[in-house]
Amino acid sequence: MGDGVATAAASSAATIPAMTSIEPWNDAAGLTDRRDARRRPELAALPADRLPTIAELFTFARDAELRFETLRMRIEERTATTRGDHVVVIDLLLRHPGDARLTTTEPDGGARGNYELWMSDGETVVTYAASHNLGTRRPVRMAIRGLDDRDLPGTSKVYVPLTDLPMETLPETFVHPAGYCQNVLATGRCRVSGTDAIGDRQVIVVTSDHPRAIEMAADRPDFTIEVAFDRADGTVLRLIERIGGRITREATAVSYAPDAPLAPTAFDFTFPSNARMLY
Repeated sequence: MGDGVATAAASSAATIPAMTSIEPWNDAAGLTDRRDARRRPELAALPADRLPTIAELFTFARDAELRFETLRMRIEERTATTRGDHVVVIDLLLRHPGDARLTTTEPDGGARGNYELWMSDGETVVTYAASHNLGTRRPVRMAIRGLDDRDLPGTSKVYVPLTDLPMETLPETFVHPAGYCQNVLATGRCRVSGTDAIGDRQVIVVTSDHPRAIEMAADRPDFTIEVAFDRADGTVLRLIERIGGRITREATAVSYAPDAPLAPTAFDFTFPSNARMLY
């Protein structure tokens, strides 16, 4: 196992009655429209004597990345396919503000050329697919302007991260949960269902029944999402999707090390001399 969080421990769900959301949570943007200064989390900690409400938990999770300066995380994702379970491993290195590196591998794909790299310093994005020997180097994508207008409703605003990660990826969901909480979880019958442990980390579990903002293939009344939030930091440490009670996708942070020391060369990369550059 990794040096942080191991695989999910035996369930220790709390016996406290589940707390169901009444009002949709639409505060993903919060006070995060300034990228030029270090921000402080709106909530310093969750209540110690009770389970938080959905609004409290999602607001706490929104500011997760503000609780550490560096991060090392390894995520293992298992998805059910017609050929059996498919496993993907994602290693994340992060250093505020701006530096991030993701390395994606498939353990069953062999060792040679079996990785994809995404790396950014906040100004330039570098990608490299070893299996195809293809690389790219480009400026970061410009953000849509006007989304910080105070007159816009909460659902029209977006979270502005301190350090960008690739959109619609597990690291983005785990480290920047605000958009996922607002646009996916909160669209279903959402409740805080209890607590659990993942390795040595205590987590708070949220279940969303039949969320509306999902892929068409999972738009079924028996589709549920279960997400485990780290109680201390608010990051996501586990995400489980079920259809008809059967797990179709499970992603777990098997290693989680906030404020971990990083090597000076952690964000250095040189393309192979024979790499083909697309742009």
